Amino acid sequence: MPIAVLGIDLGKNSCSLVGLDASGRVVLRRRMRRESAITFGAQLPSCVVAMEACCGAHHMGRTLAAQGHTVRLMSPEYVRPYVKAQKNDDRDAEAIAEAATRPTMRFVALKSEAQLDMQTLHRVRDQLVGERTALMNQIRAILLERGHVVPQGRARLAARLASLLDDEAATALTPRMQTLVTDVRERWQFLDQRIAALDAEFAEQARTDESARRLTTIPGIGALNATALVAAIGDVTTFARGRDLAAWLGLVPRQVTTGGRPKLVGITKRGSKYLRKMLIQGARAAMPTLRQSETRLGQWLRGLLARAHANTAVVALAAKMARTVWALLRHERVYEAAVIAA
Repeated sequence: MPIAVLGIDLGKNSCSLVGLDASGRVVLRRRMRRESAITFGAQLPSCVVAMEACCGAHHMGRTLAAQGHTVRLMSPEYVRPYVKAQKNDDRDAEAIAEAATRPTMRFVALKSEAQLDMQTLHRVRDQLVGERTALMNQIRAILLERGHVVPQGRARLAARLASLLDDEAATALTPRMQTLVTDVRERWQFLDQRIAALDAEFAEQARTDESARRLTTIPGIGALNATALVAAIGDVTTFARGRDLAAWLGLVPRQVTTGGRPKLVGITKRGSKYLRKMLIQGARAAMPTLRQSETRLGQWLRGLLARAHANTAVVALAAKMARTVWALLRHERVYEAAVIAA
């Protein structure tokens, strides 16, 4: 029987395949390795190939799309309700195929290798920043145990280490601790160099990429945020409006509505934690300047701060920045602040 929809449950080494005909009846159940699944797809007539958006899905999706198939990637949470009875790989593949036939299903756009490369660089940088923070906290703990309380901030910690380690007359630490802290400081400096190299790469990408350069005109968005957003969003037409992008980033209020009475609570925190964190940090850095500006955004911020907590205003500003990102990418424009008429 001709296969209209092929659902693939991806695994590390093997995949489960379920094929549906035009009426939705299961006509194929197979289990094979990833390489065999690609070969099997090349032998099939053009059909819809559905997978969950997980590790390795974009690579296989690009390969199957090159064979003439229509690839549909879905979030695993949208597939879960279609799993029947006991959960196993065959049932998962059947649920994936069935979910792909739903007219209201939301699909994930395929990412190119350039997008995945940029996202990988951001993940590596985030990991390096975490390692650097852990080293700094370790140094602070070592010094605190020996009576040295260091104020917050990397610059203050570096200055205190310089006074303790570089001054030959200093005897605040034992020789063994001086050697240990010196080794940890060298690791910290090495991480600083690697992070600075990645930051320079992001800055260069923001200068050469038109979309990223357009996003850097938004207050609170620099090269780091711009390159991360462009790599994650890809085709902005996937989102119908700016609020959809803000919802995808988890920056919109969560709804608890019953009996026709809407109630909004905290933000959903769905989507990428990294992108949401970067947008909120950018909004927090830009708020002092924006709130004093004689623009519509500044007027809106002042009114919001008068009736809401500062942290709430920061998240609201981050959501507005996400909407602005969508508008600039969708209409290929740069940010222009609307000045209040005198």
